Amino acid sequence: MLAALVALAGLFVAIYLTLYKLGVIGTLSCSVGSCETVQLSRWATLLGLPVAVWGVGFYAVVFALTLAGVQERFAESRGLSLALVLLTGWGLLFSSWLTYLELFVIHAICQWCVVSAVLAAVLFVICWLDWRETRHEFPAPSSELLDEGEAGTSEGRQEARR
Repeated sequence: MLAALVALAGLFVAIYLTLYKLGVIGTLSCSVGSCETVQLSRWATLLGLPVAVWGVGFYAVVFALTLAGVQERFAESRGLSLALVLLTGWGLLFSSWLTYLELFVIHAICQWCVVSAVLAAVLFVICWLDWRETRHEFPAPSSELLDEGEAGTSEGRQEARR
């Protein structure tokens, strides 16, 4: 649920920046840095779409996957945990690249972009810790359980976890 909450915060930031980029909001509330300089730079668009729109998509997908992860059916899914690690890792790399552009190419910082980059980093750490936990949560069945023929049953797997 913590990852879902962080993704939701990121979604709100990305929507705010998207609304500005689309002209719905006249000026950005930016107390530190130069948000409009960053948002109006040539780097604020990728493949014909505002970078903020890509952020909305990223955070929406992460939010949906984290909500799926709290459902009983997927609560212990290693595949879902790995997908979240890969997705948030990509998001962290992309945010790092954008931060590099702000610092060394655009020479301006957008406080909302920094907030988004921090949220992407926090999401990656949360998802990585969850994935690490799911990797160690299911030890290999002991030979005793295999001998009894119970390793393939849910009772056998529960016993192996204990």
